[in-house]
Amino acid sequence: MISLNSIIFNGMDATPIDVQVQLSAGLSKPEFNIIGLADRAVKESAERIRNVLAALNLALPPKRLTVNLSPADVEKSGSHFDLPILCGILCAIGILPEAELVKYVIMGEVGLDGAIVKTDAVLPASVWAKKHNLGIICPAAQGNEARWAGHDKILAPQHVLDLINHFKGMVTLTAPEMIAPTGTNVAVGDMSEVHGQAAAKRALEIAAAGGHAMLMVGPPGSGKTMLASRLPTIMPEMTAEEILETSIIYSIAGQLNNQTLMSSRPFRSVHHTSSPVALAGGGSDARPGEISLAHNGVLFLDELPEFNRATLEILRQPMESGRILISRARKNATYPARFQLIAAMNPCPCGHLGNAALSCSRAPRCAEAYQNKISGPLLDRIDLHVDVDAVNPWEMNKTDGVPRETSAQIRQRVVAARDRQIARQGKVNAHLDGAELETYAKLNDELTTFLNTAAEKMGMSARGYNRIKRLARTIADLRGADDIEMGDLAEALSYRPINRGKYGVKL
Repeated sequence: MISLNSIIFNGMDATPIDVQVQLSAGLSKPEFNIIGLADRAVKESAERIRNVLAALNLALPPKRLTVNLSPADVEKSGSHFDLPILCGILCAIGILPEAELVKYVIMGEVGLDGAIVKTDAVLPASVWAKKHNLGIICPAAQGNEARWAGHDKILAPQHVLDLINHFKGMVTLTAPEMIAPTGTNVAVGDMSEVHGQAAAKRALEIAAAGGHAMLMVGPPGSGKTMLASRLPTIMPEMTAEEILETSIIYSIAGQLNNQTLMSSRPFRSVHHTSSPVALAGGGSDARPGEISLAHNGVLFLDELPEFNRATLEILRQPMESGRILISRARKNATYPARFQLIAAMNPCPCGHLGNAALSCSRAPRCAEAYQNKISGPLLDRIDLHVDVDAVNPWEMNKTDGVPRETSAQIRQRVVAARDRQIARQGKVNAHLDGAELETYAKLNDELTTFLNTAAEKMGMSARGYNRIKRLARTIADLRGADDIEMGDLAEALSYRPINRGKYGVKL
């Protein structure tokens, strides 16, 4: 019996798969069976492999061929089992050496002509292989992706013949070169392109500095989407750990398409028609959804009240825990989901509430029904609530000679504030729990009395109370201060009023 190594992923967790191939005598013609709780894509490997063997001028012997994918009680899915099954058969008929192949994790789909084509999850498979002192055999198109795991015991053939010739000593497959990472799916633009909106820019800076969630409310064309799309340009660069973790998620989702890591923070703009599965993740193979693809980056939800309410409620648990558990009938998968939520909405369906010249005759009744589509518990998890007014035409053509701040200038302050947080507590302020707030966001007696009085008048929840302290801590960090002062606390409270600004959205 031949036994080779492959792998599957359940969320971020790897399960090694033993690909066992056995030829049994007693038949006058070949018989090919794949067992081990394999799905349709895996079972179809049999036909692809038959055609590959024909393309190589090889044929299965007149015996019973059984492929067992062990452990048998774990569901196997995906076309990446093509290559390990084919390698096991080639070992069984004496073409490839089993003693060498057992030193590798093997994954890859094969075409009918023997070409080895791309598959998902090569990066996390390579990370797992390195941890267990194994090499990896993967498609040539993903050799660079495998290199980012940090080791060079990688074979990345373009064709099955390349692999055969390598082990026969006719050619040598060298480890692929490592290509420098480039950003993927990132926002573009610069904050200097935003006219006016000083208050919104300030709130966006605070959000970037502390990792806080933010909701912008304003009429159409006021610049809400433009502001949100520029948030990644003022956020700090990702750390090496964040780059690898984010890239693994994209690799599992099959979206790491440029052969390099995700070096720029993701910016995921989700349409309001998206389903709960698209947002949370799921499907038959429990793929990551938008909130996991936004991990270490920004999740932007425009036209927030237009989303299905049940879809929005999915955000509540991962906003608190930073993880999402996807439960399906036969599979449970957990993915990271430490995203920064930025949402935008019009104050009413027509968007012109408060503008007598443009608002409809149903105002303000229509606005209340529109705004009530968003649940109180979700709003309670958003730290900054900001009114974004329409830009004055004179501001659009302002020529006073004073240049607007660039993203690079704002980023310097954001990075300095984040560096203070990491040095002090090892995480950004938005992720501090209650006990940590007592240590790192202490308030003196005067500030405590002030906050308690404000919280009582505003009917603030315990969650909202702690979020004000987190926000004040970030505002103090932007000042470079060790202690929270009255101005910091007052500004933090201004982003969480009794009713959210002139548009009257109730908390």
